[in-house]
Amino acid sequence: MLLEVGRVVKPHGLRGETVVELVSNRPERSTPGASFSTASGTLRIRSARPFQGRWLVFFDGVETVGAAEALRGVVLRAAALDDPGVLWVHELVGAQAVRASDGRPVGRVVAVMSNPASDLLELEDGTLVPLRFVVEHQRGRVVLDAPEGLLQEPRP
Repeated sequence: MLLEVGRVVKPHGLRGETVVELVSNRPERSTPGASFSTASGTLRIRSARPFQGRWLVFFDGVETVGAAEALRGVVLRAAALDDPGVLWVHELVGAQAVRASDGRPVGRVVAVMSNPASDLLELEDGTLVPLRFVVEHQRGRVVLDAPEGLLQEPRP
């Protein structure tokens, strides 16, 4: 499965370098040799460096400002990384959330919201649950150990 991991924002300079916005914090996504699938083929990183919260990237075969301009807005996709100790948004959204104390369902996860203190799971009834309360995750199921009163009983 390919996930959207970033996009080319614009050219930078005259030699084919581009400004890239990555939505992944994984270092593997910005190292030389990393490749991305796009609607028009594969782009492989020749070099990359951090720049004002984004990345300056030279892609193989992109040598001019015109070639870099042609990449403006291109969505970068890559395969999901296999890391069993990490929670992935695409695995959380749609999962049934249950209480750790008794296994009772509290609703489905409809979104994961970014928040400085702790990312938040948004349940279908609008309840927001800090990600730090997730104690277990299996395909399609999230176990929450949340403080008393945070989780409401789902409505029929």
